[in-house]
Amino acid sequence: MHADLLPVALANYVALSSVIFFIGVAGVVLRRNPLIMLMSIELMWNAANLLFLAFARAWLNNAGHIFAFLVITVAAAEAAIGLAIVVIVFRSRANVDVDEIALMKG
Repeated sequence: MHADLLPVALANYVALSSVIFFIGVAGVVLRRNPLIMLMSIELMWNAANLLFLAFARAWLNNAGHIFAFLVITVAAAEAAIGLAIVVIVFRSRANVDVDEIALMKG
């Protein structure tokens, strides 16, 4: 096998996944916009998917692909339901801030 055809090391996938995951964590912690928070949660799901697929490739096991497919399904449902909740809650408000939900308790 040629040196330029060697596969990418597993440590590179882990490093990239951890960077993507912590970008998502920073988006959830630092931003108060619910849409950005949902996108950040999606980044964290995708970081987990990257690790599932990288380890499935490294261990020559298809279980990681199945888990990644399940995570994609759950992430799509979470995005659809979360976006619907955000639209319903903040439809009548001009300013969209997650901290203002506590003020809406009845």
